[in-house]
Amino acid sequence: MDKSKIILCRCEDITLDDVHRLLDEGYTTFEDMKRLLRVGMGPCQATTCGHLIQWQIANYLNQPMEEIKIQKVRPLTTGVTLNQIVEGIKHED
Repeated sequence: MDKSKIILCRCEDITLDDVHRLLDEGYTTFEDMKRLLRVGMGPCQATTCGHLIQWQIANYLNQPMEEIKIQKVRPLTTGVTLNQIVEGIKHED
């Protein structure tokens, strides 16, 4: 099995090899993976890769998957137009 060809996170193009490399370096939480590889930060917000990454961490640590914390979910925000800002300032006067 070629770990470099197995994609775990499609949004960020992260492979099984990328995840195993970080695990071998001592990064063993989803938050570590998120910060270093950006897993869970793409358009799907880890709905595709979240359980796959969690499963890899559990297997590596030889722990039940339920004991591995998943990523902190931070909802996407929407932008504010300049016009909305100007109108907001006018309403405060």
